[in-house]
Amino acid sequence: MEKKNMDQQPDNFYLNKAEPNKSCLLALRSIILNQDANITETKKWGMPCFCYNKKMFCYLWTDKKTDKPYLLMVEGKHLDHPQLEQGDRTRMKIFRVNPDEDLPVKTIANILQNALDLYRTGKIKIKG
Repeated sequence: MEKKNMDQQPDNFYLNKAEPNKSCLLALRSIILNQDANITETKKWGMPCFCYNKKMFCYLWTDKKTDKPYLLMVEGKHLDHPQLEQGDRTRMKIFRVNPDEDLPVKTIANILQNALDLYRTGKIKIKG
């Protein structure tokens, strides 16, 4: 059986999750991939990693304590949004999502676009 590229079909990370996390994570994946044609999906450290022009951009994961999904922004320290949490991280910030509620799509898209702008404007260097 041929394994499909993650760009075409979600991998087992998503499919092995229980509902409502599975649907929530798949929706987040779709929102991320639809932000820009230069976003690709790969896997790093066992979690879905999204890259912009081959530079790590964000991850999807679930909190070990709450089992709720979150979006981890790699360059979060450059992002100023009231719903992003830094915690004890120096570089990254997370955006927590409640899988039992409608996703705040506009807020998520806004955070993602602000992060993409860091790469597009050259604030975050892209090798190339």
